[in-house]
Amino acid sequence: MKVIFIAGPFRGATPWDVAQNVRRAEEVGLEVAYCGAMPLIPHANTALFDKQLTDDFWLAGTQELLRRCDAVMIVPGWAKSEGTLAEIELANELDIPVFYRLYRLCEWLKEGKA
Repeated sequence: MKVIFIAGPFRGATPWDVAQNVRRAEEVGLEVAYCGAMPLIPHANTALFDKQLTDDFWLAGTQELLRRCDAVMIVPGWAKSEGTLAEIELANELDIPVFYRLYRLCEWLKEGKA
């Protein structure tokens, strides 16, 4: 089974904004699961850890998780997220496929190109 990293904004101006970002990532992750792959959703893994350690710690940790995945699925709203932009850059450096449309990821999974 392929593991797909879910990348999108986490931080927000308020706790409500953060919660909404986590929810959007979870929704995309569930759609990835429906396509037959295991979603890795860092947002959900550490949602309640916000402000416990530095942003650098969390960003380095999520990048390490990304290194171990087969592909990346991007959550809408990514363009203003510094963390997501860095994750896309890392995925490109590592030749890990990055998908912006769910149907493209589902097609890729069905084709078995992983």
